[in-house]
Formats: sequence, structure tokens, C-alpha cells
Amino acid sequence: MSVAPGSGLPASQIPDLVLLDAVELSWLISRREVSCVEVLETYLGHIDRFNPAVNAIVSRADEAKLIDQARQRDQELDRGDYAGWMHGFPIAVKDLSDAGGFPTTKGSPILADEVATADELHVRRMRAAGAIVIGKTNVPEFGLGSHTFNPVFGTTLNAYDTTRSAGGSSGGAGSALALRMLPVADGSDFMGSLRNPAAWANLVSLRPSFGRVPSEGFLSTPSVVGPMGRTVRDVAMLLSTMAGPDERAPLSIEQDPTLFAGSLEHGFNGTRIGWIGDFDGYLATEPGVLDLCAESFASFTEIGCEVEPVSRRLPVEQAWQTFLLWRSWTVGRNHIDLHTDPAARAMLKPELIFEIEGYQRLTADDISRALEGRDEWYAAVSGLLVDYDFLLAPSAQVFPFDADQRWPRQIDGRSMDTYHRWMETVAPWTLSGLPIVNLPVGFNDAGLPMGVQLIGRNHAEWPLLQLAHAYERATDWPHRVLPPLLR
Repeated sequence: MSVAPGSGLPASQIPDLVLLDAVELSWLISRREVSCVEVLETYLGHIDRFNPAVNAIVSRADEAKLIDQARQRDQELDRGDYAGWMHGFPIAVKDLSDAGGFPTTKGSPILADEVATADELHVRRMRAAGAIVIGKTNVPEFGLGSHTFNPVFGTTLNAYDTTRSAGGSSGGAGSALALRMLPVADGSDFMGSLRNPAAWANLVSLRPSFGRVPSEGFLSTPSVVGPMGRTVRDVAMLLSTMAGPDERAPLSIEQDPTLFAGSLEHGFNGTRIGWIGDFDGYLATEPGVLDLCAESFASFTEIGCEVEPVSRRLPVEQAWQTFLLWRSWTVGRNHIDLHTDPAARAMLKPELIFEIEGYQRLTADDISRALEGRDEWYAAVSGLLVDYDFLLAPSAQVFPFDADQRWPRQIDGRSMDTYHRWMETVAPWTLSGLPIVNLPVGFNDAGLPMGVQLIGRNHAEWPLLQLAHAYERATDWPHRVLPPLLR
């Protein structure tokens, strides 16, 4: 009899409830075939068994209080009050976002005692749809770097190899989802923080267009909030909850978000997909990454698409320099106060100091170049999307690396000159603001997962999700290959 390592439980005894897709679980709850209390107790027991192996969920709430909330959800159903498709769902919010009553540590000892007094908008919308917040998901300190470790909670490990990185900054969400400790999860993405962890956890994620999930302000900053799940349908449903206009967000998209709860079935005969790859050798990639990504072409062809290499040269070097300006401008500016306090500065990770010092060197002309460079890159990509319906690129340049390593210093013999250069594959698409789905493409010989970025046109999340769904039906990686802990 096989035993799930670290769980003390035979792998064959993984509860059926946690193995259900989120939409299936929602259906059972709505039909009263399972109670919210039973769902919550089952998930909490599953978390107790498996979370110690990966350290994905942190800041857990008191169990008795959570059970009381689940009981209230059952009483609401007794009265015929159904909050929405997440009614009774246990969720854990990424520790960069506020959930009222929970710490928002951002992985920093400076903020370890900070408790949020209110929910951020997307969290409020999940609660309004019936979800129960049980804790937070772990992140890198201040969300910097695609490797989830920090001095407050420690390192989150990869669900498919617990000696390896889970990615970041939504690394806690990725490992929790892969191990079926949550039905769905929220994440955020500046530099691949939804895409890299999903690729390394055999999951689906969506980085939405700017304004799809509202944020306050008149400037489209590179960071956006989005959904993660094990299926495209689950991701689409969570987007239907997160998305929608808000009076406090002047750039929010007015489109009715219930669109994303519709049927994903659609035909794609003749659809043209442009393969970006490594930009003709510009990006350093670990051997095997591009070959594994290319294996997805057959599945796209099976559903009627045509995949061909993009021959047009794109100004990717200029895009990287533009991205660096935006990164320092936004990250550095948001944390400059910590740098001016000597006591706080002594506790900052070097990567954040790098961004703050970059911000301090910026001039007004640099800001103008950041704005202009983004416009120029968007124009170049928009021109490419006249010839192609979608674009395809690797979600990461390396497979999950040793969790004791801070970040990859070199790839295939090429040195990385910054802490984030090894994730450059995601940066141009962040800069574009286009919607992007991470799709699993399988595993290398060491059993490590990889994914591809499927990139759609601006504000075109729906056709993007429909194509992702068609691909998923042809591959079904998240169900075909469970993490070893669950086998």
C-alpha cells in the first residue's frame, strides 16, 4: 500500500471531496448533497496532513470559528439564501492582498503584526459569493522574485518535488492548489507571478487584461489580480466573481462578468497561433524547456489550430529596458518609506533595495521613456496579432530549481545579470497588458512540470479561455498527473 509522504495517510484514502474540480464541488453544495461543514472539515483535515510538506498556507484562522462560518452557510441554504457559486468554499488569500481580520505580512518581518481591517475588492467579491477565508497563501518577501521564501514563514516547496521551488510570487497558491488543499485561489501578477507558479504546479492561471479585475487609480500599473485553478472552467468561474466594474476604479472594464460563467465550448478550425519561443535565441533557456513546450503544438493542431514560428523580429531588448523602468518606478516608489528608515532598511531583502535604488536614480525623462516604450511595444505586438489570432511562449526559462537556491545565477552557461533576468520570458507580455493563460504542457524526465503562455488580444479573455478549454480537453494534464504526495 502506497503512503503519501509526510501525511501518514494511504494515498488511496485522499478524500473524494478535495479531488473534485471547484465547479463540481459547487454543484454538490448547491444541491445539498454535501454540507458546507463537511466540506470545510474535510479540507482542513487535508491541509493538516499535507501543508507541512510544502508550507503553502499560512496565518490559519481558528478552526472553531471557521466551522461556525460553515454552519452559517448551511443555515443560509436552509433558508434558500444561496450566495453564489463559491458558497461554502474554503479559500486562502495571497499574502500580498488584504483580507479583513488576517495579517498581511507580505512575507516581511516589518509587517508581521499588521492585521487588515477590510477586504480588498476581489476578496470582498469572493466572500460575497459565499467563500470562507481560512488563511493566507505564502509569498516571497514583498512579492519579489519567482521563488517563494521569506523570513516570516519560510520557504514554500513544489508540490511535484519538495526539494524544488514552487515559483512565485503566487507560489503558496500554486502548491496549495496542486495538492488539492484549496478548490481555487487568487493570485497577482507583475512579472509572471500567476504564470510561473502555475507552470511549475501543473495548473491553469489567467493574467487578465488591465481593468478586468479593477484596481484604483488612473494609471495601468503592471501588476494585476487574477484567478488560478486546476481547470479552465474553474478559472473562468473565479474570474466571473473577481471581474466587473467598480466606481473607485476609473479604468475598470464595463463588460458584464457573468459572461465568464457561460459555455466554453467553441470550434477553432483555422485558428493561427504564433510561436514566440526564445525570440530566436535571445532568451537563455534550460535544455528541454523549449522542446517540452513545442510538444503542445500537436494538441493545438488536434483541435484545428495552425501553430507556426513567428519570423518577424520584435524589439524585445528595448521591451526589457522599458520593463526595468516600470519595475523600479512602481516597486521602488511603493516602498521608498521603508528605505528611509534605517531600522526597516536593515530588514529589507537585497532585491527590494535594488528596486528602490533604481527608483531613486530615475529622472522625469526616464518616466517618459517608460511610457513611450510601453506604447511602442504594444504597437509591435498588436501588429503581430493582425497576422495571428493568438501567441504562444514559454511560461518559464527553467524548470523548478533547488529550493535552497535564491535564484538561478545562470541558464545553460549564460549569466543572469539581475535577480529577475531568468524570468524575462514573461516580462514583454506583462508590458503589453494583454490577457494570458498559463497552460500545462507536461513534464521532463525528472518529473518536473512546465507550461506555456497563451496570449490573446486586448480585453479578449473569453475567446482566450475558450481556446484554453479546447486545449485542456485534448490534454487534461492536471488530472492525468497528480503530485507524488497524492499518488
